Amino acid sequence: MKTNLALAPASAPARPAPRGLAKPGRKPGVREQAAQETQEAILRAATRVFAKHGFSGGRVEQISRAAKSHDRMIYYYFGSKEGLYIAVLEDLYRRFNEAEAALKLNADEPEQALVAVIGFIWSYYQRNPEFITLLNDENLHRGKHIAKSLRAHDYSSPATQIIDTVLAAGVARGVFRAGLSARDVYLMIASLNYFYLSNRHTLSAFFGARLESPEALAHWHQQVIDTVLRAVRA
Repeated sequence: MKTNLALAPASAPARPAPRGLAKPGRKPGVREQAAQETQEAILRAATRVFAKHGFSGGRVEQISRAAKSHDRMIYYYFGSKEGLYIAVLEDLYRRFNEAEAALKLNADEPEQALVAVIGFIWSYYQRNPEFITLLNDENLHRGKHIAKSLRAHDYSSPATQIIDTVLAAGVARGVFRAGLSARDVYLMIASLNYFYLSNRHTLSAFFGARLESPEALAHWHQQVIDTVLRAVRA
């Protein structure tokens, strides 16, 4: 009988509501709904601006104009440009976790479940290029902004728990070796996917090949699957 893997906690830590928004479980009023929509518009605009210009190059007035809002609303909801940037990074992780938690994985087929996780991360990075761009920018700042987040660590837990559940199912069925670290496997999957996609333009010039062609992308995706499975098999 097939059973679905338990993927993650009931919900990833939610971003706290800014001033003026409804409390969880209570239907927001008209003003509260408008405030929530303004905040979300600012976050979406900030994601685009910071992804294009980085933290240093992105300006508050650019963001407020793109959000069809006002500078004062950014300071009201997020406190500062840095506070908004941190909220954008937190939102990236939150959306990633929510998408990953929606995966339907079969506990009776742990190898296929792990392949599905690999495929999810690979396709998510491609569908959400701002995820890679913004993390690259934050790493240029040596992670000093996200280090100030009170929730960054919480967002890593659901991702590794999914891997841990898949590995445990594989060990129980004798197809994966015991003693594997979910964090190590997650880092292997993320790094193999992330490095290729974040460096594909320079690597294409270096190798004299189109590494973003459909054939090249499919080839590397299969390479990642083969590498990870070889590393975890009993």
